[in-house]
Amino acid sequence: MTRKGPLAINYEALWQEGMKDWHGNMPERMVNDQLEEQFWAQSVARKKIGQTEPYAARIFQELQKSIEPQHSVLEIGPGWGNYTLPLAEIVNKLTCVDSSESILQYLQQCMPHQEHVSYVHAKWESLENDEMEQHDIVVGVNCFYRMYEIKSALHHMNRLAKKRAIIGMTTGPIQPHYERLYEKYGYEIKFPRRDYIEFLNLLYEMDIYADCKIIPLERVYEYESYEQLITTQSKKILTANFQRAHVEESLLPFIEEKDGRYYYRHDFHAALVSWQPK
Repeated sequence: MTRKGPLAINYEALWQEGMKDWHGNMPERMVNDQLEEQFWAQSVARKKIGQTEPYAARIFQELQKSIEPQHSVLEIGPGWGNYTLPLAEIVNKLTCVDSSESILQYLQQCMPHQEHVSYVHAKWESLENDEMEQHDIVVGVNCFYRMYEIKSALHHMNRLAKKRAIIGMTTGPIQPHYERLYEKYGYEIKFPRRDYIEFLNLLYEMDIYADCKIIPLERVYEYESYEQLITTQSKKILTANFQRAHVEESLLPFIEEKDGRYYYRHDFHAALVSWQPK
């Protein structure tokens, strides 16, 4: 379709550009399926069975408002099961689609007796039109990072959802000490390059007027030592020769020390972009 007036921006190209690293190159994990599978296999080996992120419970609380027990649900890129595990407890049919065999095997370990849950090893954006049956609800949360053909991914969501398609994405702000390092010291920072707003615009290009719900969240990072805190919370600095003292000064207002451990509380958000399929 023809793009509209002042919004004549190619949002798919913008999304694809945002997949590149800060040197303008596509990271190997984005294009090498074997390397991506190796990453997840190594991650699974370190993962405690059934362990989910605490903040995900608040997102699921909102997600659940669109899902009835009688609904069939198709989940894209379930990952560690932040939403898969609670979904399996409330719906009669759940299908998990993931490009990683390691992840699907992990989820089967988490839910060995859940016969109403099925698993499909496939790349979502590369699905054939007859490869998957429709479900009442199609949902994907934080699972689109490797999907280059993002409009194909959205098209598949739209055609396979009978009642509702839902995209979830955690969003900013970035940890506040990085804002200080940028504003006070002029350091280059790895600010996010893709965000939920691109989904709204991509869907608009498809003549889909989506709803968007913003959910306030909190995460507390815990570190065993001060050194671990400084090292971890310096990783988004792009400037090569930054000063450690600047990092320490910027972190100071946000950290708490208790019994030799260090805690960093970070307020951020999630966006739920959803629509009734056309």
